[in-house]
Amino acid sequence: MFFAATHPAYHPAIVRQNQQLRSLHALQRLVDEKRSAGYRITQDEQAYSLQFDVPGIAKEQLSIGIEGNVVRIESQADAPRSYKAAYELPLDIDVSASDAKLENGVLTLKLAKKIPVSNVANLTIN
Repeated sequence: MFFAATHPAYHPAIVRQNQQLRSLHALQRLVDEKRSAGYRITQDEQAYSLQFDVPGIAKEQLSIGIEGNVVRIESQADAPRSYKAAYELPLDIDVSASDAKLENGVLTLKLAKKIPVSNVANLTIN
């Protein structure tokens, strides 16, 4: 029987560890890209909180549209810079309980979740 020595870098445990490190680095790059993309999205049980970096744009130059679970943000033509984005959220938004504010170039949206109402009707058995 013949056993050949292998390079330590090709040992299965080392290969698995290298794959895990590459996965962690890829995840960290994704988090950094999201952070540097200029927006942050968080949620709790009642609402979504979205923050966008929009420096140099006044509140009069921004338009926010909400339709169901889609939020559209767009700068007006007279704004010093262009901004246009749309986000689809998992649940519909209750516009009457939501609010938006713009402070120091950061647009913060507090979007209340619309609680789904069951439309189940009972059918009697004859």
